[in-house]
Amino acid sequence: MDRTSLVVIISIAFFLTFLAGWVLRWAYGRLNSVNSVNVSEIDDLANRLHEAEEARDQAMTYLQQREWELTNKMTQTEAELAAAMEGLGAARRESGELQARLDVFEGQQQAS
Repeated sequence: MDRTSLVVIISIAFFLTFLAGWVLRWAYGRLNSVNSVNVSEIDDLANRLHEAEEARDQAMTYLQQREWELTNKMTQTEAELAAAMEGLGAARRESGELQARLDVFEGQQQAS
């Protein structure tokens, strides 16, 4: 192999390496390109996601407030129920006492 053929072989190898690099760079650029349509879609998705997160936070706040209100209302209702049951028990006892007195009074009336 003489000097000329060695230079030609090395030149062809460099050219093929350059060509392979150029093709790979072009393919990489095509695969990873983000055009303006994709950017606008990404911005739109980000805005919608942000709005959805705000709506979720508002819904969670509303639910927590509503749960607190209902818990307070239930506690008040239970307290009112307990008071009403206590009053009903007292009224029944008083009614029983009055019935017993009436029975005693009627018994005295019939005996006389």
